[in-house]
Amino acid sequence: MAITTTHYRNENSSIPLRVARGHFATNHSHTNCFIDMTYTKHRLAEARQAAQELATTFKTSTVVDSILCLDGTEVIGACMASELTKAGIRNLNAHQTIYVVTPEYTAGNQMIFRENISHLITGRHVLVLAASVTTGYTAQEAVNVIRYYLGTPVGVCCIFSCLEECAGFPVTTIFKSDEIYDYSSNPTNKCPLCKAGVKLDAIVNSYGISSF
Repeated sequence: MAITTTHYRNENSSIPLRVARGHFATNHSHTNCFIDMTYTKHRLAEARQAAQELATTFKTSTVVDSILCLDGTEVIGACMASELTKAGIRNLNAHQTIYVVTPEYTAGNQMIFRENISHLITGRHVLVLAASVTTGYTAQEAVNVIRYYLGTPVGVCCIFSCLEECAGFPVTTIFKSDEIYDYSSNPTNKCPLCKAGVKLDAIVNSYGISSF
């Protein structure tokens, strides 16, 4: 499916948000917009700019030892670690650096960490970084798994968010859903497009879009 995206910008960011309209299914909901984060996640210049904007919130007030990257945000996470380290942010690990970590997923889609990685979570102050927080389920699971591995979650940040708060933390974001005209995300059984008989255009997830 060749999608046409519209670029949105807000006064607080120099990077664009690319949005395509249609009827899309995610893991947890149906939405009328596909937020395309491809370039923000994979183009170094955009990733670095996003990292700088997100890091501002945490530079002076938050201890960060590790950044847990969801949704393929490792490049942004690495840039955030560099930005926070450059700013002299406090961390409590012996190496005085910030670890950039991604979870492994089981066949049941449960987050886990192997023994060689889990020590980067255990006893650390961990910041959750996602591409988007729409329903909040994935970010909440990330916070839960940090606690399960005896780490301390210290915040949730993302590029795009529908929520002001998630897992007990204010969501630090660059773009909010109310900036996108008529944006809608609903549980699958309450989708107004489905009720109106509008067929799905595609399945979308953190990897991208797959049309029918």
